[in-house]
Amino acid sequence: MTPELSVRSLPAGAGGAAGSGAEGYRHERRRAARDALLLALPLLLFLLATFITPIGLLLARSVQNSEVPQTLPRLTQAIAHWNGEGVPDEPVFAALGADLSAASQSGALGGVARRLNFYQPEMRSLVMRAARSLPDNAPAAWKPVLIGIDPRWGEHETWRILKRAAQSPTPDYLLTGVDAQVNERGAITAVNAQSAVYLPAFGRTVWISGTVTLICLLLGYGVAWRLATLPPRQSARLMLLVIIPFWTSLLVRITAWYVLLQPGGVINSLLLSVGLVRQPLPLVFNRTGVLIGMTHVLLPYMILAIYSVMKSVPPTYMRAAQSLGAHPVTAFLRIYVPQTLPGVGAGCFLVFLLALGYYITPALLGGAGDEMISQLIAQQTNELLNWGLAGALSLYLVAFTVVFYLIFNRLVGIDRLRFG
Repeated sequence: MTPELSVRSLPAGAGGAAGSGAEGYRHERRRAARDALLLALPLLLFLLATFITPIGLLLARSVQNSEVPQTLPRLTQAIAHWNGEGVPDEPVFAALGADLSAASQSGALGGVARRLNFYQPEMRSLVMRAARSLPDNAPAAWKPVLIGIDPRWGEHETWRILKRAAQSPTPDYLLTGVDAQVNERGAITAVNAQSAVYLPAFGRTVWISGTVTLICLLLGYGVAWRLATLPPRQSARLMLLVIIPFWTSLLVRITAWYVLLQPGGVINSLLLSVGLVRQPLPLVFNRTGVLIGMTHVLLPYMILAIYSVMKSVPPTYMRAAQSLGAHPVTAFLRIYVPQTLPGVGAGCFLVFLLALGYYITPALLGGAGDEMISQLIAQQTNELLNWGLAGALSLYLVAFTVVFYLIFNRLVGIDRLRFG
């Protein structure tokens, strides 16, 4: 019987009662959804203010170029009409001289000089020297005055850099983040292999993260299986050994590995004392130390993700397979392991994403060739104060994370994985 027929077959007034009941149900659902949203609203506002907005502002820095346009407005307006050939005419020089004088008096020239120095190391000294040598009164012609202060003001490359620095938004940070640049002809070209920094760092980050994920899987699967098959009391006791590292500071754990792995540390001393090696092994300040430290930190995430799925696998499946004649190894590989793949996928996904953002462990245990992309981002923000390049590198890291998520979801189905 269809819903329409059933409603028509009801006594008089019953259809209206059914309709009012359905409307009341929908009203209750809407009110419950509204109440749930109101309860979650403080958390959403907190995340928006402390997480989403700062990240959005940092990523926006990757295309912003405000130093030169804000500090040298006359030059920005004048150089926009320059065709980019040879050296600009007198009006552009006059705009530069007036802006340099005003910026020097206001104390805002340092930011411009630092920004121009990212394009070419000599630009900071050029700008600061010109500002210090400007005449007290505006000359009739600025072009010979500036060229007389420094001949580089008469070179085409200097003005090409100024023109690029005056553009906002700009792709320069995004290009630098992938070791590319705009040449004199306006074409995008790759920097030479000896000067490439960021693409090798991205590749190194992916390699280290993938290797750590594989090691954690190999070590964590057996531990998770043992925890899932032991009696509850014994399993709870051993689970403490997995959880205790979460209660210890990350910096303390990394420092402990530094003490253990150094040439005169506990591990090398033990190996030397038993005669397994004749000289200390290089276990720190290299890729080995990075892999050991990151594996130790991330291994509990892999164990817990796999353990949560293994606990839900009924042991009767294995006994049934063996009772039907399957070898224990065959039953384990063909019956048990496939049922734990959701936990394996969840653990690999979680460990890999966490490893992508690591920088403390490589900084303390790694060497010069073990820098990950997060270390370069921290260097740009803390040491070089180049927030634009830091934003560009962060944007690429976020984009790569999204791409990895889409690929992983396509291959494994992350929406079907269980994280606990």
